Amino acid sequence: MEAEQRQQYLNISPEIQSLGGLVTSLLRRSTELTDIAEVLLQIRAMDLSEEQRAQLPSLLSALAYGLMSRSQSAGDPADLDTAISLQRRALDMTPAGHPNLPGYLSSLALTPGDRGDRPSLLSNMGRSLQSRFERTGDMTDLVEAISLQRRALDLAQEGYEDLPIILTTLGIAFCLRFERAGDLSDLTESILMLDRSVDLTPEGDEELPFRLDRLGGALSLRFSHRGDIADITKAIAWQRRAVELTSEGHVYLPSLLTSLGDSFHARFEHTGEVSDIVAAITLKGDAIHRTPLGHSDLPSRLSSLGNSFCHRFQCTGDSMDLIKAICFQSRAVGLTPEDDTGLSSRLSHLGSSFLSRFENTDDVSDLSEAISLQQRAVDLTPEGHTELPARLSSLGRSLSSLFEKTGEPGDMEAALSAHQNAIQLAPPDHGDIVRFRFHLATTWYKRFVSSGISEHLDASIGYFQSAVATLFGRPRSRFAAAKQLAQILNRHRPHSPDVLGAFETAVRLMTLVAGLEQTVRIRFATVEGHAQLPLEAAATAFRHGQPDKALEWLEQGRCLVWGQQSRLRTPLAELRDHDPILAERVSIISRQLEGASSARTPGPSAHIAHKLSIEDGANNHLHIAREWDALLTKVRDIPGFEAFLQPSPASAIVRYLPESGPDQCDAVALLAGLDEPMHIHLPLFSFEKAKLRSGGMRASGAYFDTETDAGVPGRLLMPQLGVRSEVVKPVLDSLGISKGNNSSKDRLPRIWWCPTGPLSFLPLHAAGVYGGSNAESIMDYAVSSYTPTVAALSERIKTNRLVDEQVSGLFLTCQPNAASALTIPGTTNEVLSIYKELAANGIRSLKLEGEAVTADECLEYMGRYSSIHLACHASQNATEPLQSRFLFHKGTLGLNTIMQRDLKNADLAFLSACETSTGQETLSDEAVHLAAGMLAAGYRRVVATMWSIDDQHAPSVANDFYEYLLSGRRVGAGSRFDGTLSARALHHATQRLRERLDNSDKSLLAWIPYVHWGY
Repeated sequence: MEAEQRQQYLNISPEIQSLGGLVTSLLRRSTELTDIAEVLLQIRAMDLSEEQRAQLPSLLSALAYGLMSRSQSAGDPADLDTAISLQRRALDMTPAGHPNLPGYLSSLALTPGDRGDRPSLLSNMGRSLQSRFERTGDMTDLVEAISLQRRALDLAQEGYEDLPIILTTLGIAFCLRFERAGDLSDLTESILMLDRSVDLTPEGDEELPFRLDRLGGALSLRFSHRGDIADITKAIAWQRRAVELTSEGHVYLPSLLTSLGDSFHARFEHTGEVSDIVAAITLKGDAIHRTPLGHSDLPSRLSSLGNSFCHRFQCTGDSMDLIKAICFQSRAVGLTPEDDTGLSSRLSHLGSSFLSRFENTDDVSDLSEAISLQQRAVDLTPEGHTELPARLSSLGRSLSSLFEKTGEPGDMEAALSAHQNAIQLAPPDHGDIVRFRFHLATTWYKRFVSSGISEHLDASIGYFQSAVATLFGRPRSRFAAAKQLAQILNRHRPHSPDVLGAFETAVRLMTLVAGLEQTVRIRFATVEGHAQLPLEAAATAFRHGQPDKALEWLEQGRCLVWGQQSRLRTPLAELRDHDPILAERVSIISRQLEGASSARTPGPSAHIAHKLSIEDGANNHLHIAREWDALLTKVRDIPGFEAFLQPSPASAIVRYLPESGPDQCDAVALLAGLDEPMHIHLPLFSFEKAKLRSGGMRASGAYFDTETDAGVPGRLLMPQLGVRSEVVKPVLDSLGISKGNNSSKDRLPRIWWCPTGPLSFLPLHAAGVYGGSNAESIMDYAVSSYTPTVAALSERIKTNRLVDEQVSGLFLTCQPNAASALTIPGTTNEVLSIYKELAANGIRSLKLEGEAVTADECLEYMGRYSSIHLACHASQNATEPLQSRFLFHKGTLGLNTIMQRDLKNADLAFLSACETSTGQETLSDEAVHLAAGMLAAGYRRVVATMWSIDDQHAPSVANDFYEYLLSGRRVGAGSRFDGTLSARALHHATQRLRERLDNSDKSLLAWIPYVHWGY
């Protein structure tokens, strides 16, 4: 509003109007208290006429506003009390029905520090009751503030110019009351008010950043209590926009930066995404840099930054972060007055940091300091405060740790009392109730370990069960409780029927905490720390005589991320027959979700500007994930589609199996024609043996130990010591597979291996005795292939379809001189020889060498040809598995990029490169290698290598492979290329290489790396 219009509206004399405007302008642009004080002295010195005295309410309001601002900066409570007194006088002097009354009522209830740059005179009337509440914690002030604000809202008509101000202050008041009392209805009201305030604020209004920030803060708070990722995504979006709309040097910018940092921190606690906590630290550090010494908000900002450093330490283990956390939090406590309501929060955070340092260093003095600080925080927290349960729970954790050090029963009693009080004081819908029950259950378990008393174990199990059963709790917290419950039951009551239910819940929740709303990288990071859970669950199912459950849990928990990506490619023929429009929407959203999951992958050290720039992608990703969930619900409501994209039960998995042989998953074997899984005991093998041998294989140049025909360890006469006799031979015997002969080598049965854990890194396809008179290999018994999951294989058979004749063919490329890699000249002859053989047989093919094709162009050719032969270098990235890649003369072709492709007519991929099936040691049950990426992109079968291959032998293996493949072509196949016999072709090619070599270490390393994946 222009100055003249404002003056007419308020009917205030120009002298008072100009002084009020000057106060407002100074407060908006300056933090110099001397300037503000000078203006206030001018107002006091004015000789007012009778007419001007009638305008005293506005003058008193302006004076109160100045005093409130000075109180905020200087921290003098006398200024705050005087401002409230002046504002009450202004209110009393204003008759009912006066047009300014809503503004006065609103001003009397305003929050401190929230309107330092209000443009209108109405908003310049002080920050009164809410401000005093935040300083003293007196709930009567807040209750009165809300009452006054409601009256202001009732008096304000629709279209009232300052309605957004009233809505904002009332929304903030509701938010404050929620933070104190924990009533979610207050938070709901707050968000409704703040959202309406933002809607009523036009673009370009200088108040918009403030209102966006407050709305984002309320959404972030609701996220912390409900865990709905949509809330925190919206919060970050609004607060990011608030920062972008605020000019450099604006007095409110530090507050906006802190709020945005708090929201990134909250999301980090939910997802574990390191780039979020890095962003939080960067933003909060910038805010502190912009906050002058002596500012009343400096202690809270220091404490918040320290809290983020502490959480990053818990994620990364960098002790420097913990040092910074304690430094910033100690400074915050030192700057906080004893009567400040924020002191208890800062003491609690500092205590948590000392507890973290104790857990890292085992220094008891840190634990004592943590307990002292946390006890003081609890003592300062008033009854009924929403944070009291959390502070009691933190104190209980420290006391529990003290008991472990001292063994004193009193420490244990105090810990249990603190945890039980936390649960009793927390409302049933408290966002952290699962965590509180988890910590109480853990403390009871510690007591049981010390006492051995069964009742103590009962109490622990009961609270873990209660935590898991809390349906509205955060999935990550419920998963931690379910996993701990399953493991405790399995350890102490292994024959209890409850143990199977506990593992079932834990495996199911594991899939929830790595949901499709997260990026592929975050999902890999999530499952990395829980890779053993499906294996423990399966072992328990075996012990209880339920191999079908073992199979289901292995299928659900292993290759979790790979399976999620693969299910997004599920053929929709049946759904198209029923509802073609719905099927098309499912297809579109699945492709969008796959792209969103793979594309948004900022590294932990990404610059804050880049981090903020990709938040639009996070918003879009969440929107797509929500629509995907809604589509699945809609499809599953259709009769006959209830199990659409649900994890398959064992009965469904065994329905579609290859006719030519079994599929074995550790100690589970599936055979076409059998309705139930077969449990094969492997009594001589163990997890530790698998871990030892796979570790040796990956760490040494020799890769594995060996065994002679007499069972005496040799050098390289049999891969992976004991695997033949302890794993492979028992499987062959149980399945009734006998040794073949020369006349039956083309009729050997096929086996699909689906190994788990460290066994994934051992070449089961090459197990054998390679020295002495009784030399033999699994290759004499069967043709081996691998599959990431059983469901992947059965789904491939169920939906098997012909390759479109228009794209049937083979694209070949060699990249002998890629940058930063050794020259591999043999690849040129390799692809040339294959190309000539294809041409002689009339097969549709294309050969491009070196710089004739870029990595991006190769992707396009993968869509035009059903099969591909890649002869090049490949690199496995151990830190970022999705960044594993093929090396071209021009660019690189990464696993992340390949997995985003949907190649409907893809048939065979021959990866004549090193380490294309290596995998990642910490993700042994996730298919994070280039071969699996090709399967995920749609290829039905892939030839790959477990480690480096010799450029000398690779061409001969490839030539023998294609020679066998072409010799088996059907009559009348024309120019079509068919990879159906690829497993047998690779078996033939490696046998030919074996026959040309001896059994020396070097010779065995030449052919063992080659593996076949898929159907």
